[in-house]
Amino acid sequence: MHSHSLDSWRHDHVFLGAGHDRNERRTRWVVLLTAAMMVAEIAGGLAFGSMALLADGLHMATHAGALGVAALAYRYARRHARDPRFAFGTGKLGDLAGFASALVLAVVSVGIGWESVVRLLNPVAIAYDQAIAIAVIGLGVNIASAWLLRDEDHHHGHDHGGHDHDHGHHGHHDRDHNLRAAYFHVLADAVTSVGAILGLLAGRFYGWAWMDALMGIVGGVMIARWSWGLLRDSGSVLLDAVPDPGLAAAIRDRLETDGDRIADLHLWRLGPGHAAAIVALVSDRPLPPAQYKARLGGLPGLSHVTVEVNDCFSRLAPSRRPRGPRCLHRL
Repeated sequence: MHSHSLDSWRHDHVFLGAGHDRNERRTRWVVLLTAAMMVAEIAGGLAFGSMALLADGLHMATHAGALGVAALAYRYARRHARDPRFAFGTGKLGDLAGFASALVLAVVSVGIGWESVVRLLNPVAIAYDQAIAIAVIGLGVNIASAWLLRDEDHHHGHDHGGHDHDHGHHGHHDRDHNLRAAYFHVLADAVTSVGAILGLLAGRFYGWAWMDALMGIVGGVMIARWSWGLLRDSGSVLLDAVPDPGLAAAIRDRLETDGDRIADLHLWRLGPGHAAAIVALVSDRPLPPAQYKARLGGLPGLSHVTVEVNDCFSRLAPSRRPRGPRCLHRL
């Protein structure tokens, strides 16, 4: 029986994003703002006959629900971050919430497009002055919400063009897809608010009543595009796709030395800014796994590493083992 404490070999599996708590607070504020504006726009759209305003309010209702899910996902992930039932923590819960939000965005885009086409074919009377006032207020709320949810990843790219694999492989695996989904919901609100204002102004001053419905169609198309991008990115995380080819290349560069070869490499995302790797190495002169893990210690974003080391000739009978290093020829 091993009688020593295992504490020095144990580690937690908390793989939440660096800004998790901050993003949770900001999302809660946006939920409150969105819910208040949703009520005002639905009531205004019904009272004043504006399809664009009503569409903005109705899809704002789904956004309020989706943003509520985002806030709950942050809370649940934080409270259960050390729950042993989750083998690799709760860092990917935000990606699950982001995927669900992307589905909501897709439904919203179809609904707005359909209702706008109906209104284009069957116009209704619109109280332009009142509808424009509410749409402007809605746009102000959307801008304030977007400011609350602003994040570096929405505005800055990353350099992937360098030759040194140890730098420039932060990539998209740092993104908080839950925050990104909330941001896109707010951005969708802002786009439809702008469309509503443009359509209402065109109808008010030029008599182009059809512009109100047309702007609803344009907004629906833009929302559908954002939905697809979010579905693709969050879905890749849920399916454990390789988060960053540059990081995978850096692992190979550091471990495949002195004739050692990687037979199997699994790399996946655990949460925003956190990746895990399982590496199977084959070597003529195997070293302890800890030495191979130490080589990977400086790679940013690599938070959980498991290394399996195999003797190149371990499966051959002693009489059949060639002299000298031959692993390169066997792999």
